[in-house]
Amino acid sequence: MSKVLVSPVAFNEKIKLQNVIKRFLKSEFNGTFDYLIVDDASTDGQTEMIAGYKDQGVMTLRHQTRQGVGSAIRTAIRYAQKHDYDVLVIMAGNDKDNPEEIARLTDPIIKDGCDLVQGSRYLGKNGIGGDMPFYRKIATRLHPMLLSLISGRRVTDSTNGFRAFRLSLFNDERINIDQSWLDQYELEPYLLYKVIKLGHKFQEASVTKIYPAKKLGYTKMRPLIGWWSILRPLIYLGLGIRK
Repeated sequence: MSKVLVSPVAFNEKIKLQNVIKRFLKSEFNGTFDYLIVDDASTDGQTEMIAGYKDQGVMTLRHQTRQGVGSAIRTAIRYAQKHDYDVLVIMAGNDKDNPEEIARLTDPIIKDGCDLVQGSRYLGKNGIGGDMPFYRKIATRLHPMLLSLISGRRVTDSTNGFRAFRLSLFNDERINIDQSWLDQYELEPYLLYKVIKLGHKFQEASVTKIYPAKKLGYTKMRPLIGWWSILRPLIYLGLGIRK
């Protein structure tokens, strides 16, 4: 059997993350897959809330200072490597992803030999729920078009944080996730691009993305700075500026 770690990453998402935890604990994967939350130096009581679930098998690592989502994902990767996991699943900490769909990401890796499975809200039907902001509708369509163009492989949803990958990917020295410019939103499109271009086995899987009530906040991403953060890996890698 493959050893699987599920890891939401979150900063100041106390209310939504608590629901994320509860949904996972009720899912079929509780007790089968391990669960680690990476807390990116939250200050809203999230850290204390997570600690309340320790007796139910919820593990956590906390950054002492805020480092960014890319750095939080890297922390999860390094923990998974150190503890000999085979597969890592990354989920949003803001309750947009459905834990009952985890197998859609892990099965192609465990059973079919995939190296990275990207969740896509644009495969299948009814992949988006709630009130998705208009600018996100545009941006989440544009980014995969650009990635498809420069990578030579059609991708329908490159900004969806719900994905899984085989940890042995990082034995490939051409994938360097320790670069400091990957600390924010850059790491996710960087990894997706490198997996495709280097010929590792990749596929997408249909998942849902449910946007929470507006009063709870949509995202921590700031429209201009955040979207430049996910766009620049495509520019840098496409032009050969970065490796």
